[in-house]
Amino acid sequence: MNNKKRIQNQSCWILHHRPYRETSNIIDVFTKEFGRISLIAKGARSAKSKFRGLLRPFSPLSVSWISNSNLGTLIDIEVNGNPILLFGDSLLSGYYLNELIIKLLHKDDSQNEIFDLYTSTIIELSKTNNIAPILRNFEIDLLKLIGYEINLDSEYITGDPLEASNLYEYSPGLGFEKTKKKTGLMIFHGDEIQLIKLKGFQSKNVLKSANRLLRNTIAFHLDGKILKTRKVLEELRKYDK
Repeated sequence: MNNKKRIQNQSCWILHHRPYRETSNIIDVFTKEFGRISLIAKGARSAKSKFRGLLRPFSPLSVSWISNSNLGTLIDIEVNGNPILLFGDSLLSGYYLNELIIKLLHKDDSQNEIFDLYTSTIIELSKTNNIAPILRNFEIDLLKLIGYEINLDSEYITGDPLEASNLYEYSPGLGFEKTKKKTGLMIFHGDEIQLIKLKGFQSKNVLKSANRLLRNTIAFHLDGKILKTRKVLEELRKYDK
């Protein structure tokens, strides 16, 4: 039985591409209606390819393909708007978003809200040098949309509301618990947790705490997968200082 079908004119972003055989590429594509998919772009690296120069991240595109199990075949691609111009740290941050999408989202699972979140975040990155709050907002919203929302309201054991005057220890995958510890990687002040919930990232201390909380939570859900772009980001630019 032939399960192949033709999918036409789907809005998408290119997340990543890698060489395949002599002249082709395999591209990881994030579509609005079909989620994250992988496609073979046959002959994409040849001089006469109709795909040449189009398979670029951060350019809104429309793609058509023939589906075939886990790896479809790209048949057409068109520009669907002006490319988003990212430079320096913004460009690296864009690649960080791409890596998060690739490693946290299942393939072939429609994610309309995440697609819209990604689109708006890429546009935001192109408009400012104040990158850290944009990344923290994206991480918070992404975790919520994929079912890993951090409970910033109450303790996970007692259900008691988090209070500004208390200290709390956070366990990834579980939540916050009141503690008498004064310092530690996962120790947070209640007032900072409340500001993280409100995305009140005007304070550098709150931004730094949010970075620590989200970095470790995401690492937990990646289950050992390494985010290469985040490591580079942290080595090149300590945003949250």
